[in-house]
Amino acid sequence: MSEESNLSPSQVKIAQAVTEILTQIGEDPSRQGLLKTPERVAKAYDFLTQGYRQNAEEVLQSAIFDEDYSEMVVVKDIEVYSLCEHHLLPFFGKAHVAYIPNGKIVGLSKIPRIVDVFARRLQVQERLTIEIRDCIQKTLEPAGVAVVIECKHLCMQMRGVSKQNSHTTTSAFSGEFLHHDKTRKEFIDLIGARLS
Repeated sequence: MSEESNLSPSQVKIAQAVTEILTQIGEDPSRQGLLKTPERVAKAYDFLTQGYRQNAEEVLQSAIFDEDYSEMVVVKDIEVYSLCEHHLLPFFGKAHVAYIPNGKIVGLSKIPRIVDVFARRLQVQERLTIEIRDCIQKTLEPAGVAVVIECKHLCMQMRGVSKQNSHTTTSAFSGEFLHHDKTRKEFIDLIGARLS
């Protein structure tokens, strides 16, 4: 492995495992096109799983401000890229997140950041949706949180049932969004609207 000196100890082990996988599927890891593939895969997995080394609550806590605002705050169309824990294949799409402040707001850039923290772990979409909701609810203590995620899963599109046009939508609500249909409907209407 030509770049081993640039790899961390865990990346070296991943690269060695990738070399073994290449061999077992019938490839030649020494051919020109594959020479650096193990190192590239090791670095890619390090990036794609960096959420294990990040703390979403700390991300939110770094930008919480006292503010007398109690209307819905919505951040929609947040890009999501994650790896399905069942097949290690990507799933990707959009997350829509809202909360109703209860005396505190958070810097808007932190909402996509916590989506990334949880998405950059081996995931199932259902758990990802709940983790985002619970982190915001616990850290910010708002009057309610709403999360809707819409994704395409390559484990469904490339293998198995091979359904290329299927989408999976998951949702998780707390507080006002859970107990009041009108509030939940307002959120759904807002994420469906094209305002700009």
